[in-house]
Amino acid sequence: MELKATRYEVTEGVALVTLARPKRRNAWTGRMHTEYRWILREADCDRAVRVIVVTGDPEGQAFCAGADLQALEGHSQKGGYDPGTPQDIAEPGYGVDPAFDAAFAYHFGIGKPVIAAINGAAAGVGLVLAAFADLRFAAAGARFTAAHGRFNFPAEFGLSWVLPRIVGLTHANDILLSSRVFTAEEALAMGFLNRVLPPQDLIGEVMAYARNVARTVAPGSARESKRQIYRDLHRDAASSVRAAEALLEQMAREPDYREGVKAWMEKREPAWGG
Repeated sequence: MELKATRYEVTEGVALVTLARPKRRNAWTGRMHTEYRWILREADCDRAVRVIVVTGDPEGQAFCAGADLQALEGHSQKGGYDPGTPQDIAEPGYGVDPAFDAAFAYHFGIGKPVIAAINGAAAGVGLVLAAFADLRFAAAGARFTAAHGRFNFPAEFGLSWVLPRIVGLTHANDILLSSRVFTAEEALAMGFLNRVLPPQDLIGEVMAYARNVARTVAPGSARESKRQIYRDLHRDAASSVRAAEALLEQMAREPDYREGVKAWMEKREPAWGG
């Protein structure tokens, strides 16, 4: 696919996905969503990729400023919502669990950690994208808003499901019922962010974190741990324990288990097979 609204590169086991519409503050469009899903499918299928990092083009001075205003105006003129995506859009993460087979929920089916490096404003769908990432690092001073209230929209794309599970009901209600702007520092205090960093350090710190995960965590462990986390949000404790026991028995027979033990004993980095 020709990438017009995004960029994609892979180095040292880390796929860097950049939302790249800087003249529009990296605002979301159907084209961007189409490219983004295609990239995620490519990264998920690429054995060389162990971790996925998503950020915004720094020239846009935003992570993702939400839906493009021209697209919002187009919805109004058409008298209805149009996602602007083709029928044959890629389906990364689909087929793992029916609970993940929907827009943005597909992140949970992707077998690799997804880290949001939030280098500026994250509004509307930009907040959604951050919320469905597995980890969130933000630049100090970055601003967030759900934004939907000012457009007579509902809470978008499962925010009403995911936010209470990240920050709790009290904070989620504040974010979703007010559509107010809140800062990275507030988001950290709420538990929405893993870390707030100086803007000039953000991408370097996130990439270093991602490379460390790529080096030290077995791909199978990352994949199954992630799926356990999101499946367990839908099931009871006993089912979680039984599933973990079955996975432990299965994964203990895999070559990467033997490699992990050997590397630990020999005090060296493991050479994962994946």
